[in-house]
Amino acid sequence: MSLSLILPEDGRTELLTTWPDEPRVFERGRTALDETVTKGFLHDYAFTGCVPANEIAVVKAPAPSLNQNAFTTDGHTDAAKLTKLYDTGFTIRLGNLQRVVPYLAAVSHGIQQETGYSNYIHAFLTPPGNQGLRHHWDQQMAVIVQISGVKRWQLWRPPVEAPMRQYNESWRVWRDDYIPAWEATGPDTEIDLRAGQSLLLPRGWVHNPYVVDGSGHSIHLTFAIRERTLLWLAEKLVAQAIEDPEFRRIVLPGAVNSPMLPAWMREARQALRGHLDGLDLDELAPAVRKAAVTELEYTT
Repeated sequence: MSLSLILPEDGRTELLTTWPDEPRVFERGRTALDETVTKGFLHDYAFTGCVPANEIAVVKAPAPSLNQNAFTTDGHTDAAKLTKLYDTGFTIRLGNLQRVVPYLAAVSHGIQQETGYSNYIHAFLTPPGNQGLRHHWDQQMAVIVQISGVKRWQLWRPPVEAPMRQYNESWRVWRDDYIPAWEATGPDTEIDLRAGQSLLLPRGWVHNPYVVDGSGHSIHLTFAIRERTLLWLAEKLVAQAIEDPEFRRIVLPGAVNSPMLPAWMREARQALRGHLDGLDLDELAPAVRKAAVTELEYTT
């Protein structure tokens, strides 16, 4: 099973049964994933010009990501430029490996079959003594799989409640006083993640990862696992409403910009209540379950 490639049995059980809201480090050991997606494999992939340019991000804290022109020629990945950037301290992020590496496509698919959650896989290559991304939080659970080297993770408790895509994402609600406040208090937890270990990083936890060792290169994979929520279920319950002609009835243009609009909204709410009350949930459940293990929502 795919989760067993990135977590030991106790970590897999914890993920599936409790969905932790506190960071946890697990001793993964060496699995078939480590045998296949090696340091050499990722270096060859990154620095031979094979990576699609739109799946590369190059960043060195505290500056933002570089424009694609910094590592492309005529719109294509330029291996020499990318190598030079890495050699001068830039972290290379290789995005969506599940789209371009058949082995990782199978791993990603397996995780979705086990959890019902869509997911994506990024790789981060950080040179010695450097840092790519600074303090931020993500809107989904991440399993950080250290492939080689050591990376230090400074972690702070979530500043917002239950972020998800298009809600409470760090870039949407960012405040300029966040980083000074976090640095003034220091992290709530600090972890030196080593090869053979995996970190469960729940959504919303602020993280500031960097390589301390001036002689060691760090490579890790991030398995970002998108939680299903009650909103997702609600969307599935509403989806079939379009089959009812009542929901395809036109809202008159004059109503939208007039005091009549609340009355139309009450009518729509009443129709929605009727639709939901009339659903056979046992009959609908197989279709929702199938959607959970097949839908691929992420476009990044």
